[in-house]
Amino acid sequence: MKKTFTIAVTVLALAVSLLAGTVMVHAAEEEELKKVTVILDYVPNTNHTGMYLALEKGYYAEEGLDVEIIEPTEGATNSLIANGVGTFGIAYQEDVTLALAASDPLPIKTIATLIQHNTSGFVTLADSGIETPADWEGKTYAGWGGPGENAVIRAVMEQAGVDPDKLTQVIADGLGFESLGRACDIMWFFEAWDCVIAERAGVSLHYVPCNELDERLDYYTPIIVANVQTLENDPEMVKAFLRATERGYQDCIADPDGAAEILHKYAPDYDLDMLKESQQILAGKYIEDAQQWGVMKEEVWENYTDFMVEYGVLEEAVPADRCFTNEFLD
Repeated sequence: MKKTFTIAVTVLALAVSLLAGTVMVHAAEEEELKKVTVILDYVPNTNHTGMYLALEKGYYAEEGLDVEIIEPTEGATNSLIANGVGTFGIAYQEDVTLALAASDPLPIKTIATLIQHNTSGFVTLADSGIETPADWEGKTYAGWGGPGENAVIRAVMEQAGVDPDKLTQVIADGLGFESLGRACDIMWFFEAWDCVIAERAGVSLHYVPCNELDERLDYYTPIIVANVQTLENDPEMVKAFLRATERGYQDCIADPDGAAEILHKYAPDYDLDMLKESQQILAGKYIEDAQQWGVMKEEVWENYTDFMVEYGVLEEAVPADRCFTNEFLD
């Protein structure tokens, strides 16, 4: 009886020890994951799907990262990243260029582009008779009021031989396509998002891509930025993040409908069929004519900077190597 009791106690002690060891191993594994915060440029949408796939499928965890994706808080994403609020941010080439051209430039740098070509452009109602910038005199444009935006409008109107001062510019009221024909005549939309939403609502649009109006407007939007201190102090973490993110975007390309279903878990307020339609459009644009997801060309940065200098937004060009790097893409 005593021997049996001793064996039972020994077995119980061994089981407890093994259980404790397992718990400690799991705890250690969790502790090894490095906390990373990604601040979006806007609400979750199909520009961002690859990151949500990398999160959902465990690609970030496989790289030792505990990633949280959040919407921007108070302040622009570039400023939040510069101030260490997040690890990575989603931004736009035009905003990064302005941030680095300032008298007190932000300590940020672009490390990848989500999409290879500019998928935004100007829209009007299909039956409005407004088809090109040559038709914009006497009309109203609703936008967000940025200096880069104004430069683009001025440029495309001047190139069309009309006076940009004869276009009324107002701040958009946030109603999207519903403002067209009411509060304004012209807006700036992303083809795979705003245009899809409008068309699905039965609103026919006339869409003119920016990069067809001026090749220098074929800039990168959106992009991933990081604080230069992060790039200097933890380059392996940055590479790991981009490896996992690239896997997510490759999955979006391979299975757009499946990708949309995963995004819908994180953005349930959007209609799933709309997300699928948007995802189908972007599946062919994430990499498009590039050799690899995320890579950027020096000439794209230089062309847009030269454009901004020409139209008076910048006094002098910002060197491309200050704006971006491909070095963290494996």
